[in-house]
Amino acid sequence: MTTDRIEIHDLLLRCIVGINPDEREKKQDVLINLTLFTDLRRPGATDDIADAVNYKSLTKRIIEHVEASSYFLVEKLAHAIAEIAVKEFGVSRAVVSVQKPGALRFARSVGVVIERTPADFPG
Repeated sequence: MTTDRIEIHDLLLRCIVGINPDEREKKQDVLINLTLFTDLRRPGATDDIADAVNYKSLTKRIIEHVEASSYFLVEKLAHAIAEIAVKEFGVSRAVVSVQKPGALRFARSVGVVIERTPADFPG
C-alpha cells in the first residue's frame, strides 16, 4: 500500500443535496476535501504529467459532477466523488470529506468522511 498522496483542500461547490423540501429546491454550499493515495515515484522521477494523476483534470471532473448532482445524502455524494477518483483516475485509495456548512443550527458544519478503494467499485 502506497503512502504517497495528493491532497485537495477546501473545494467549495454548490449543489442540490438534502432530504428537506427546501434543500431539494435550491443549491447549497458543500465543502469537499480529498486525500488521494497513489504511487508518486514515477512522476517524481520523470517530471512527466503523463505519469501522474492529473489533479487539475480530476478536480474539473468532480466540479462538473457535483454541480450537476441532486443527491439526498452527503454520503452518496462522497461515494460518487470517490468513485470518480478511483475508477476514472486510477487512485488506489480515496478519502473524501463532504461538509454542509451551516446545516445544523449550532454547528459551523456537518458532514461525512469516507474511504474507498477499487474493491468498493466492482465491475
